[in-house]
Parts: sequence; structure tokens; C-alpha cells
Amino acid sequence: MFWDKVSGLYDLFESVFNGKVYRDTGRVVAKEIEADDSVLECACGTGGISRYIAPICRKLVATDYSVKMLKATVKNMKPYNNVIVKRADITNLKSKDEAFDKVVAGNVIHLLNDPYAALEELLRVCKTGGKVIIPTYITLRNGKPSLLVSVLKKAGAGFEREFDLDSYKRFFADGGYDNVEYHPVYGTVPCVVAILHKN
Repeated sequence: MFWDKVSGLYDLFESVFNGKVYRDTGRVVAKEIEADDSVLECACGTGGISRYIAPICRKLVATDYSVKMLKATVKNMKPYNNVIVKRADITNLKSKDEAFDKVVAGNVIHLLNDPYAALEELLRVCKTGGKVIIPTYITLRNGKPSLLVSVLKKAGAGFEREFDLDSYKRFFADGGYDNVEYHPVYGTVPCVVAILHKN
């Protein structure tokens, strides 16, 4: 699996190549988290966003499909006693309906064959009145794929789609999601944090 192979270098690559966005995305997500929240994070990777959520929330369940990414998360989350790290499939979460106040899925939507199925699953486990928070890298430039994504695809990263801000907004609109906020994070490879309100 590609993400197992790159787990040891992931944090270094992100910090050096796109450090401002990597950090600021975590900060933008953390602003949506409250002290009494029980939070599910899918596709947590090495814990890049988790490290901003964990100090704030009551409980964080950090999940990923990559076993080696999760090993890095366990190491990075050692300072926090409110974090559970476990393997999970974002399209088939083993959680009850409305189990979490906030649900986070960072930089994974563009990798999925059926992202709308994943969105429905994220909303299913989110409480009514809660939020599903989905940061995604914006890699399209003037409608053209980025060189970085082309390289990552050849290496086996499995990108299914790329977005610019307009197409990211369209993605949610096409899925029938209209109660969405968008918070851009600017830098080398920008990110947009989409926040879905579950009413």
C-alpha cells in the first residue's frame, strides 16, 4: 500500500514542502472543535490534524486505513490521554449512528472511488447539530492537473480527482449538500476546509 510505504517520510515531506498549509489546516479545523466534543477523525495519517484537535476535545478517535500511518499517529499522540487510535474504513465505519459531535476527514475525498458514499457514512455517525469537517488540497491550476499529483499518481497514491475551489464547491452541490462553509488555507499547495452542518 502506497501510504504504508511513505508513512516514515510523510511528516517531513509535508513540513518541508507545504509546512504553512499543513499547520494552518490543523488550526482551522481546531477552531471548530469544542471542549466537550467527542470527535472522530478519518484518514488521520500520521496525526497532522490530530495534534491540533486532541488538546481541545474531550475525546478523539483517530482512524486510518494504513497500519503504518497509524503507528506514527500512536507515537505522535503519546502526550494525550484522550485519544484512541484504530484502523477503520471511511466507507464502512463501525460506529453507531450519531456517535460523534464532530467528524473530520482530511485530504482523503480526492482518493476515493465513491466519495459520496463516504460522505453519507461521515454524516451518519455525526450527531444532529454537529459538523463534518473535510479539508482537501486544491491542486488544479487553471483546470490543469498539477505536476506533483501526476508524480504521486505514478508512485501509486491513487488520486481519483483533483479540485480547484470552484469544482470543490460543485462537488458538494452536485451531491445535494447545500449547508456547507468553505475556509481556504493558502500556501504552496492550498487547502480548503469544507464544513458540513448536520441539521
